Amino acid sequence: MSKTNALTLAFFIISVITYAFIEWRQANVEDEHFIDQQVNPDFIAEALNSEIFKANGQLSYQINADRMEHYAELAVTHFEFPKYTLYPKDSESPWKISANEGTLYNNNRVKLANRVSLISLDDKSLIQEINGKHLELDLKTNIISSVEKIEIRGKDFSMLGSGLIVDLNTKQVTLTNHEKTIYQQIQE
Repeated sequence: MSKTNALTLAFFIISVITYAFIEWRQANVEDEHFIDQQVNPDFIAEALNSEIFKANGQLSYQINADRMEHYAELAVTHFEFPKYTLYPKDSESPWKISANEGTLYNNNRVKLANRVSLISLDDKSLIQEINGKHLELDLKTNIISSVEKIEIRGKDFSMLGSGLIVDLNTKQVTLTNHEKTIYQQIQE
């Protein structure tokens, strides 16, 4: 192979590598720009307080959150430290549900994650508190569900299991997989 052919081949290889590198960088820049547009929220609220009413004027639920980010294109709203106060129909006592984070979807379903706690504000309720890592809340029906491991606490008992469905309107609780129940008389 002559010196000219070797230089031509080396120049050709360097040109191809340079072209490929430039194209690769350009593709990454466009992807980053596209991702940035997708990730940026349409609006942000700090210290959010909101009340939602039913068609008949009755309070349906309240939400408080440290921070809320709404993404219109994705049809989701993300909350940091959300606290919902739910007012089931025909119930005098509301329920409070809180978590470290939550995501509201356009079908009025909320996925709550990390330190989720559902608390009855009725002192006479059999179930006082439900805790878990993840719970899903349907704001239209007031049905709460989870496939994860959960803990149910009531007066004089605590229960562990998974596969939870709670209908706050009928006060019916279903636990698909029961692990154990501990009964303990609490002295007052």
